[in-house]
Amino acid sequence: MALPLMPKATAVWLVENTTLSFVQIAEFCGMHELEVQAIADGEVAAGIVGLDPVANGQITREEIERCEKDPNATLRINATELPRATKQKGARYTPVSKRQDRPDAIAWLLKQHPELTDAQICKLIGTTKPTIASVRERTHWNAANIKPRNPVTLGLCTEADLEKAVAISRPRGGSAPVVHDDLRD
Repeated sequence: MALPLMPKATAVWLVENTTLSFVQIAEFCGMHELEVQAIADGEVAAGIVGLDPVANGQITREEIERCEKDPNATLRINATELPRATKQKGARYTPVSKRQDRPDAIAWLLKQHPELTDAQICKLIGTTKPTIASVRERTHWNAANIKPRNPVTLGLCTEADLEKAVAISRPRGGSAPVVHDDLRD
């Protein structure tokens, strides 16, 4: 069964604002009924502000009233109303053991996909533009030991991310612009 967001704060609000039994509140919040009783006695969660589960859409007022009338009934959370946690793309962390592989991945990307911009490479494998420039110009401190290797097999990016970056850059990196002879002077 899904639990409400901030179960202890929800339990505080339910104890203070409803006539639900400790067992009902404990089952709904995923707590032990003695812990709910301690909340009611003021021994636990003294500084916690109650969180209204009706206001944030976790449960309806009708559901609370139904369970107040029947002490054997259990509260059911509105599963469709819970906010979805989305994975946010942020700064990419590369473990210390794989950081030495970045220049190899940069060299492979520069060789195999020259249409990728430096910004795309930075985002794809989590590197910096000066590092890309030093690999491109062969001024990297370890340039003698750099061997182009696929960043997917190195574990620095996924195949899907690489394909997406290449697909986005293809229109930009197509063929050279056509210069018509009649336009030259």
